[in-house]
Amino acid sequence: MSRARKARVQDVHEIALGMPHVEIADGTTAERPVYQVGRKSFVFFRTPRPDAFDPQTGERYDDVIVLWVPSEADKQAMVLDESTPYFTTPHFNGHPSVLLRASRFGELTRDEVAEVVQDAWLARASKRRATAWLAEHGPA
Repeated sequence: MSRARKARVQDVHEIALGMPHVEIADGTTAERPVYQVGRKSFVFFRTPRPDAFDPQTGERYDDVIVLWVPSEADKQAMVLDESTPYFTTPHFNGHPSVLLRASRFGELTRDEVAEVVQDAWLARASKRRATAWLAEHGPA
């Protein structure tokens, strides 16, 4: 199987669960899990919220995934690059994360999703865990 294939939402689950010390937060559902490392969320599947909606219909997006990023500069690079499907909303101003709709996953490759999920984990893992993972796997 080529890792350069188009991404699927299932890839997020597989990659997140493949990272060390990952747990799914208590009280979340299989449809909307919150992946955590050291009790810190790094990827989560949002419920429809008023800040993310279709501008033509006003309907709330029901497929938004939140992914932590290493820095505000990384976030801006991702959301300002019109060639990517990443976005943000005013609700997330100042928050080190980007949003991605599941319906746009096919615009990314599995490798690109792996890098973003691994970066999200690295942004939230303890320094000791992140250093150990990087020593074994290299930069995400």
